[in-house]
Amino acid sequence: MYPSKFDYHRPSSVQEAVQILADNPDAKVLAGGHSLIPVMKLRLAAPAALVDIGRIDALQGISRSNGSLRIGACVTYNEIANSADVQAAAPLLAEAAGQIGDRQVRYRGTIGGNLSHADPASDLPAAALALGATLHVAGSGGSRSVSASDFFVDLMMTALQADEILTEVEIPAAGAGTGSAYVKFEHPASGYALCGAAAVVTRDAGGSCTGASLCFNGVSATAVSAADAASSLVGSDLSDGAIDSALSGMSIPDATGDMFASAGYRQELARALGAQALRTARDRA
Repeated sequence: MYPSKFDYHRPSSVQEAVQILADNPDAKVLAGGHSLIPVMKLRLAAPAALVDIGRIDALQGISRSNGSLRIGACVTYNEIANSADVQAAAPLLAEAAGQIGDRQVRYRGTIGGNLSHADPASDLPAAALALGATLHVAGSGGSRSVSASDFFVDLMMTALQADEILTEVEIPAAGAGTGSAYVKFEHPASGYALCGAAAVVTRDAGGSCTGASLCFNGVSATAVSAADAASSLVGSDLSDGAIDSALSGMSIPDATGDMFASAGYRQELARALGAQALRTARDRA
């Protein structure tokens, strides 16, 4: 199928891209294109214009400074998965990025496009939540920063305004005694997650848990944090029994039921994969 006709813009700067969006309320941002182009070809989306930000230099690059990892919005999944800086400072993100799609997708898809699209079955939103990421945004009204916990609003809806672009993702670098893991149960054809679990734990010198986060994707309309289950692990020894106890009463609000899996099945997947992710994170801490 062919998409509807549209105007095409290739700005050379963030400021130019933002101005085009402000002047064209029906325009959409194009980064890697792996999410937008298919829905355009199916006529599920028909933007009047595309703003291709893929060649803006300011949206590229990975760096570490002042205890933070900073990733440009147009950095690809492949770059993230294979970056020594990401593997050292946020190994959970590298692990999740390496599980997205196939090689062709990982070479073209971008972190900014992924998070802005906010597909509930995608892998990176849960990782961003678990890592406490801050998303830096530019628009006609200036720049602002949004925490990952406030960024994902609803099904494929984010806190981005129509004239705003996600420019950079900032993640606190992992400290000593921290371990993480991302595991998922994927649809065998698409590779999308029926449930994905992202876990981060920190232990002190005696092995006691001093911090934990556990987040899921694929289970509800947005990536979701199991904050109560994670907080109940603080002070524990992170034994298998402690993890099982923390997850025994966990419930995902408004779990999704569809043709691929029932809401109840996804709840059970979340408990099983959450336990697996937490145990792996513990063993890596």
